Amino acid sequence: MIKKTARSIARVKRHNRIRNHVAGTPERPRLSVYRSNKHIYAQIIDDAAGTTICSASTMEKAVAEKLDSTSNVEAATAVGKILAERGKAKGIEMVVFDRGGYIFHGKVKALAEAAREAGLVF
Repeated sequence: MIKKTARSIARVKRHNRIRNHVAGTPERPRLSVYRSNKHIYAQIIDDAAGTTICSASTMEKAVAEKLDSTSNVEAATAVGKILAERGKAKGIEMVVFDRGGYIFHGKVKALAEAAREAGLVF
């Protein structure tokens, strides 16, 4: 009998493998993405200091009010724009993108492209 690992376990393994190579520095922090079935979350993290510089998610009331749904590509685009604006306000121009083990497609891709359009370089 062939045993197949669960998708969530496979994602965590991919994420850990990526994290062995991707780390945020004070000059170039890490943009980390997490997505659940209902929401999408993004943070800009300085791994050297162990601090979150800024974050955005569809859980925030101001963001959720503007959206029809918090779990679609449009929501991810809004989160990407807001995160880039908050990062630029803190003086962050360049980041390292951490897709969190997710496939670079759909919501994750929309968030990344929106952040790039709003001025973050990665």
